[in-house]
Amino acid sequence: MVTHYRTAGHLACGRHGKNLIATSELNRVKCRSCRNTEAFKAARKDQRNAARRARRANTHPTGNDWRSAWIERLSALPGRQRLPRGFYGQGFV
Repeated sequence: MVTHYRTAGHLACGRHGKNLIATSELNRVKCRSCRNTEAFKAARKDQRNAARRARRANTHPTGNDWRSAWIERLSALPGRQRLPRGFYGQGFV
């Protein structure tokens, strides 16, 4: 069964009918006509950009302070861990 893309209460491809399956989830849309519309392409682009922004925000939770993040990571490991070269004094954490 073909699944259409519904946006603002209408199908993107312009079809009408009571027995048509429609969804607003972009990954479930199978209708080729719906997939080629500007509304679907814009929604897919917005979804992709939002995922990239979320990934980028989760990659650097402490900003550019990667040294403190690395020290926290080593401190969480069991036992004594030596800091890598370039850290202050290369002591144990």
